[in-house]
Amino acid sequence: MSDIDYSAILPDGWQRARGYSYAVLSQGQRSLHIAGQIAAKDGRSIAEGMDMGGQWGQALGNVATLVRAAGGEPEHIVAIRVYVTDIDAFNAAGKAIGAAWAEHLGRHFPAMTLVEVTRLIDPHAVVEIEAEAVLP
Repeated sequence: MSDIDYSAILPDGWQRARGYSYAVLSQGQRSLHIAGQIAAKDGRSIAEGMDMGGQWGQALGNVATLVRAAGGEPEHIVAIRVYVTDIDAFNAAGKAIGAAWAEHLGRHFPAMTLVEVTRLIDPHAVVEIEAEAVLP
């Protein structure tokens, strides 16, 4: 038996994830670990043709929603890891990505890693964002 008490976070209206949790809240240290979020809510598929900026905004919005569902705010995010299928498309979408960042995180800038990968779980996904937050 573990000394750590943890629970999966499931925002109202979201379907339960299969084989993973959208986010896990640890009691004691109150750390929140958010699984990779794509541009779809609760495991649904991404609409074909959604561009990098649109996908970034939805995925980052999902991260913010999960932090709030766990009782925190986006400024409690301490680390973000981003996986994209095309760095050039990421760079070209800078204006849309910046607008989405401002909408969901404001002027909060946690530690971040950005990695280009070959493919993501959804065939239409071009970005996936995972995060960690420390909650009060």
